[in-house]
Order: sequence, then C-alpha cells, then structure tokens
Amino acid sequence: MDFALDKTTTEYRDRLLDFMDAHVHPAEPVYAAQAAELAGRWATPPVIEELKTEARKRGLWNLFLPHEPYGAGLTNLQYAPLAEITGRSPKIAPVALNCAAPDTGNMEILAMFGTPEQKQRWLEPLLDGAIRSAFCMTEPGVASSDASNISLSIERDGEEYVLNGRKWWSSGALSPDCEIFIVMGVTDPDGHAYRRQSMVLVPKDTPGVSVERGLTVFGYDDGTHGGHAEVGFDGVRVPAKNILLGEGEGFRIAQERLGPGRIHHCMRAIGMAERALELVRERAASRVAFGRPLAEQGVVREWAADARVQLEALRLLVLKTAWLMDTVGNRAAMTEIQAIKVAVPAAVEGILDHAIQLFGGAGVSADTPLAEMWAAARTLRLADGPDEVHRMSLGKAELSR
Repeated sequence: MDFALDKTTTEYRDRLLDFMDAHVHPAEPVYAAQAAELAGRWATPPVIEELKTEARKRGLWNLFLPHEPYGAGLTNLQYAPLAEITGRSPKIAPVALNCAAPDTGNMEILAMFGTPEQKQRWLEPLLDGAIRSAFCMTEPGVASSDASNISLSIERDGEEYVLNGRKWWSSGALSPDCEIFIVMGVTDPDGHAYRRQSMVLVPKDTPGVSVERGLTVFGYDDGTHGGHAEVGFDGVRVPAKNILLGEGEGFRIAQERLGPGRIHHCMRAIGMAERALELVRERAASRVAFGRPLAEQGVVREWAADARVQLEALRLLVLKTAWLMDTVGNRAAMTEIQAIKVAVPAAVEGILDHAIQLFGGAGVSADTPLAEMWAAARTLRLADGPDEVHRMSLGKAELSR
C-alpha cells in the first residue's frame, strides 16, 4: 500500500488549496452575512453560486464520483486528501465543488443503478449543479438504525406505485432547489428482512408529498446542504418506471450508497480537526493566562500531542480503507469502513471539544467555526448508522474469525 500522492492527486490538491485560500476562506464571512439577510431560511446564499462558477472554471467539479463519464474519474484513494481539504470549510467547500451530501450519494445511486431515462432526467441536472436532491430513509416511528424496521409502504397499483408513510432527517428536502427525492420503503411486507425494501424516485412536487418542518442539529439549520426535514407521503403516486433497480433491491442500494458516504464524512471530519488545530496553534501562541502563553501550559501541550497522534493514525486508516474500496470493493472493505465510522467522528469530537475549551467563551460562540464543527462531528456518531450498530457488527466479525 503506497499512500504517496500520485501526479493526478498532487495537481488536484494544489489547485484545490489555491481555491480554498483565494476564494473559500474569504467567502466564509460573506456567506454568514448573506445567510442572515435571506428571507428564506433554507435558501442558498448567492456567494455559493459564485464559488461554484469559479470551481468549475478550475476543473474542481464532481471530484467524488469515480464513475466515468459522470465524475472526475478519481479513485477513493485519490479523492481522500481532497475531501479532507474541503472539510476545513465544511459549510461552503463541498457544495461549491458539487461534492456535498446528500447529492453525492444520490448521484452515485443514479450512476450505478439508474436507467438511461432516469439518468437523463435526474442525474444530468444534479451533475450540472442545476438542482438539488433529498434522501428519505429514516423514519420517526421506528428504530431506523435497523433498516428492516422501515415501514413506509410502496404498493403497486397497475402502472404506478403508491407511497404512504412518514420520513424525517430527510437531508436536502428543504432546499428551494430540491426537485427529487429518493425514498426507501416496503414493497413486500412478508419478504426476507432485507428483501422487503425498495427505492423509488419521487419528484418533490408530486401531489401528496408534504415537507412539514425543518429539523435543526444542536440548533443549527445546516442550510447549505438543504437542511433536514420531516416529510409526509399521503397516497403519493409515481410511475412504476420510477423504481430503482427493481423491487426488493432497496437494502442493497442503501449499502452501496452508505459505504462511500461514510468514508467521505470521515475524510471531511479529519479536515475539520486540522482546521481546529490550526486555530488552536494561533490561539495558544497569542493568549496569556497566569503569566504564560497557553502554548506553555502543560495541559494544552497534551491536548495538541494527543490530537496529532490521533489524526495521523486515523488518516492512515482512512487511506487504507479507501485503497481497499478501490482494490477489493466496498463489500470486502466493510470492516474498515465501519472502523473509521466509529473511530473518526468520536476522535474529532474530542479534538474539537478541547479546542472549544481552549477558546473559552469564544469557542462556544459563532465567532469561531468550532461550535458548529463540534455539532457536525457529534451528529456523525448517529448519521449513516450509530456507533453502537457499527461496533456490534465489528465485534461479531472479530469474534467469528
């Protein structure tokens, strides 16, 4: 396993770092000011469109998608250091590069499993950044960490499917630019636990679809990524051709989607922690307490040392996971995918917690990005499967060796 950056990755990395320094980081206060003035809570600040235009000019577009001709054709190992860089400005950089969830996972699904008609209608405008999308899997009435519990019904009626049920934490659904939902539900209630589910494409404006409320994450809207919504489906009818891959394939599609999604989250989380450490270094060098700079306080040095050890080790595990996904496939790399999903968010949460502590009142305020980053890292311990589920699976695999 050679994790040295190849020529392609180095070229992308240099371009991306220049884009971040010249455009993304300066846009952060502009974004905040525009977001505060927007009439629509979930609307996208205009500066994002400016950044998207610049990113496309620089060839920094759809970097996440390895499926040619749709994406940049980068491998997971090539994309990993680039995703880490975007994590340094998680609200702005991923969406500026058209590499933001949930659109990334939805584009992967359509690229892998969509029919030519589905790709033309939905994948192409998503790849172009002309529309946004939502993913509807989690439900308020059941323990959705066990996907076999999903209860939204998808019933065949002639040449249509009829959907009834509720979803929440439907990422992307609140964006004014969202036009399509990928919805997971039950087509065969009596089938095998993991063959009951299917996924269908549901246009947002279909009669019977109601986006009822936005859900905040520790008080944050997560507006750049289209927010998170509770959505009702009441007698929603879509053509039978809107099904993805076929009846009973929902769980398989979900697993294919969540593998890359989990590693993308971990890559960006490491970038968040590196941004936090940069802020810590600046703060510790300039702030004096009890007659000495914070950088000379023993506990601060311990925090910095522990953070560096954790990040170097976790980065290597993420790169190994990316390499395995490229060489043996997502299914064979599942143990490593689960391992990073458990380890990275928890470690980054701890690093951010120490950074907040160092900054004191400024750390819990909106004057630094630390509090919002902490909220994102803490949420990752639930998103795409809670820690406990991944640990249960990892432990079972380990003890069955």
